Amino acid sequence: MSQSSLLRGVEERPLFAEVRGDFRVSFEFFPPKTEKMEAQLWDAVLELAPLAPSFVSVTYGAGGSTRERTHATVARIVGETDLTAAAHLTCVGTSKDEIAEVADRYWQAGVRHVVALRGDPPPDSGGRFEPHPQGYAGAAELVAGLKARHPFEISVAAYPEVHPDALSAEADLDNLKRKIDAGAAQAITQFFYSTDAYFRFLDRVLAAGIAVPILPGIMPVTNFAAIRRMSGNTEIPDWMTELFEGLDDKPAPRALVSAAVATNLCRRLHQGGVRDFHFYTLNRPEQCYAICHLLGLRPKVGTVPTFQGTAK
Repeated sequence: MSQSSLLRGVEERPLFAEVRGDFRVSFEFFPPKTEKMEAQLWDAVLELAPLAPSFVSVTYGAGGSTRERTHATVARIVGETDLTAAAHLTCVGTSKDEIAEVADRYWQAGVRHVVALRGDPPPDSGGRFEPHPQGYAGAAELVAGLKARHPFEISVAAYPEVHPDALSAEADLDNLKRKIDAGAAQAITQFFYSTDAYFRFLDRVLAAGIAVPILPGIMPVTNFAAIRRMSGNTEIPDWMTELFEGLDDKPAPRALVSAAVATNLCRRLHQGGVRDFHFYTLNRPEQCYAICHLLGLRPKVGTVPTFQGTAK
């Protein structure tokens, strides 16, 4: 039998054709430390804005070290674009009064969405979180405090493979439920590479009576060694180690492999009913744009966010 006979009748379909762009995206950026990094950030915002994200978020550094730059970045996104900006807020090293002041500044700047987190301990803490004497004990208390201050829409963190500091998976899930009960509207997961882990987590979330959206956090691999360092309790499958082997000093091939891995992850999530993806961009838009394009997402004519000011 000829090769053409074998292929006759087989439908030729483009990659990931079943997805067809019927999903929503959001993007996370980090605040710039230098003028060069600021230009890189705004290039990233400009690149991804035409995909009409449901929101974009801006992180804090460890221990809230980039609080002012986060505020300035979020305020600029609100003031100069039509994008919905979400600001990160953490409990680390901050009193309740200081958090209230920051929350007021965000509200006055037009920010209506906050990502409320306990936060990572500062580098000199020995890796242990210690609440500020006049601060919040954790994210659940922070959510309640923010909701009492202003009617923010609040997102919180979730951990499909359990937070490294949690006493158990049950304790971690109880903590998520406290955050939701305090007023959070949705959760965004830590990055993961096992769809089974995510869907098993959703089963446990629903069984616990948690009914808010749980957005999967998607982290394209820009540096595999760095992903391993950041992974905590996150499983790095053996097949990923094999795929990225030998690519440490080959950034262009690594980026192509990374885009393929992340796109396939999103495809499998989509097959399981997921319609919202949150991308950790690391202020590098190319891979995230390519992943969205492969999945069928295109700039939305007539709904593309536009800049009201001039990005520097």
